[in-house]
Amino acid sequence: MNNKIQERFSALLNHKVQDDSPAPVLTEALARQLLERLGQMRLFAHAYPLLTNLTHGRVTPADLLDFAYRHELAGLSLHLLDGEENSLSQMSPAQLQAFADKARALGLDVHLEISSTLKKDVDQVVAIALALGVRNIRVYSRYEGALSRVMDVIETDLHYLAQLADEHDLYFDFEQHEELKSDEIAHLLKRLDHPRLHALFDFGNMINACEQPLQALRNLAPHIRQTHMKGVRVVPEQNGFGHYGVLQGSAEDDLPSPRMLFELLMLGDDAPQVIAFILEQENHYVAPAFRQTDEAADPFIAYREMSDTPLPQGFSLEHMLADEHRWANNQVAYVRGLLAELRTLAEMTLSVSTHA
Repeated sequence: MNNKIQERFSALLNHKVQDDSPAPVLTEALARQLLERLGQMRLFAHAYPLLTNLTHGRVTPADLLDFAYRHELAGLSLHLLDGEENSLSQMSPAQLQAFADKARALGLDVHLEISSTLKKDVDQVVAIALALGVRNIRVYSRYEGALSRVMDVIETDLHYLAQLADEHDLYFDFEQHEELKSDEIAHLLKRLDHPRLHALFDFGNMINACEQPLQALRNLAPHIRQTHMKGVRVVPEQNGFGHYGVLQGSAEDDLPSPRMLFELLMLGDDAPQVIAFILEQENHYVAPAFRQTDEAADPFIAYREMSDTPLPQGFSLEHMLADEHRWANNQVAYVRGLLAELRTLAEMTLSVSTHA
């Protein structure tokens, strides 16, 4: 191992890391595994980076397939409601078939998302998934009440999801979405212990649950099957933390993105555990603190609305519509650059060992 290569690798993986966990040693064996995982990695587009364009009809779900294809991505993760009257939820059977045909023609996988585990919402997304030939669905719950009661209600919902997953050959991935802590979600998934129920790890949502990014990732690690990548500025609030969406990898981004990406890439013993790395740039998204450092043993969980990004102060609608395209492209470039650096370091390590 070359010391300069290790220094460069350590500097990359220690970027914005707040705890004292050192970067691993880039041995020849790790370099080989890293190259293998980079070759298997599946990057997906997401609807959220172009949410304003979708909401105002400037971009349609079919246009998102074009975005994914243009950037040579593996697929698209799309919320059922994104696009208002143009959304998947409003499409006729013929329109859904046309969308599925286009995705297939472009060689793209489609994953679906809803912001609920309510039976009526789950039944709707399952019907659309079956119409599209989709097998992977992201969910999260939005219940209000004491944490213990919320956990009981979610567990009941997850049993229903498991039943549908078995019946229709589906997979459901539960996202840690600001109000629940990662170990609480891990506890639920471990209790159910169902091969079709897993987790989606979001790069920033643990901040609002009063958790640190790397610890949250490690708590949830055995269950993570998909991930949302984004940039976040941490905003202290009362006795907790909110977050503000920023460009991933920018100077404002407080997250240890390179380390999280590396650890997610390396999950799984014989094969990659994470099947979709989803580009969910959420520039200017505002998320308040949900959990507090001094909360009760069984805290009250407030109801949360579905995620949305209002027009930021100082932006005209046309300005926002134009900039969303730039920001989405920016994230693709940042993540590809990060992956290229990891590949270069792994290849350099193997080159040095070959000539040693």
